[in-house]
Amino acid sequence: MNRVTQRLIPRPRGSKSTAIAEVLLDRDAELAALEQRRDKTRALKQGMMQELLTGRTRLVESGKLRVDSKE
Repeated sequence: MNRVTQRLIPRPRGSKSTAIAEVLLDRDAELAALEQRRDKTRALKQGMMQELLTGRTRLVESGKLRVDSKE
C-alpha cells in the first residue's frame, strides 16, 4: 500500500507569481486562438467535402479541382 505524506510546497511571492500568472494567461489566449483556427479549418473541410459529395466540385484526372457553376 502506498503511503501518502504531507509536504509543504513553497508558494511564489510577489513578482514571481505575477510572472507565472502572465505566462498562464498568454498560454490560455494562445490555446483559444488555436481552437478557433481548428474550428475554422473543420468548417472549411466540411464545406469542401459537401461540394465534393454533391458533385458541384469534381476532381479531374490531372488531380486538379473543377467547379461546375450550375446555380
